[in-house]
Amino acid sequence: MERTTVRPGPRTAVVWQVLRRELDRAPDGGLTILDVGGGTGGFAVPLAEAGHRVTVVDASPDALAALNRRAVEAGVAPRVRAVQGDGEALTGLVSPGSVDLVLCHSVLEVADDPRGVVSAIAAALRPGGAASVLVASRAAAVLARATGGHLAAAAALIADPDGRTGPRDTLRRRYDADGAADLLRDCGLAIEDVHGVRVVADLVPAAAADADPQALLDLELAASASPPYRDIAAQLHLLARRPADPV
Repeated sequence: MERTTVRPGPRTAVVWQVLRRELDRAPDGGLTILDVGGGTGGFAVPLAEAGHRVTVVDASPDALAALNRRAVEAGVAPRVRAVQGDGEALTGLVSPGSVDLVLCHSVLEVADDPRGVVSAIAAALRPGGAASVLVASRAAAVLARATGGHLAAAAALIADPDGRTGPRDTLRRRYDADGAADLLRDCGLAIEDVHGVRVVADLVPAAAADADPQALLDLELAASASPPYRDIAAQLHLLARRPADPV
């Protein structure tokens, strides 16, 4: 089984670090992976290049067309399948218990029914399969608006139950680590890891990042699993697992 050779920058390094541990457990034939909202294949194509079979479900036909072109250019088109649809429709698009790993990145904060999406993900997973879930962080949004001088918006984010600034907010909701974990647990998944993504990667001046990219990468990884740094990251990444069937 090939190892995933992608060399991510600090903005995605934490997610890839967690995924690598899961991918290293793959059998010789690779994993069956479902990427919900996977768009143009930023994760799907590298995963296919590593020998896994990836189905991308996305509502945008333009994104799926770009995914197909990208897969062809990478020589992995036979291992990538594009399906038009959204998270709420997963139960009609994917057979129950057929997937080893689900990616659900930047979906739950815009979905009409996030609980329905997570329930469908749990149903699609084989017993013992894992879900990689990436969501927008409420705390980071509060701090970003406050430091930008938008104090009323920051206060609204704190007060609103869904972590929104108001009806014109582009996101339907934002999460803290406990709220995201509770949602996954309520749908039958067991939480294994919670990390912050983009803890410092968006804050470091470009000149410093360019001068020592490895130092920035090391700092991002070091801060990602440690509260309180984890909790002020721009995004939160959770790895959850469908419990194996009892013997």
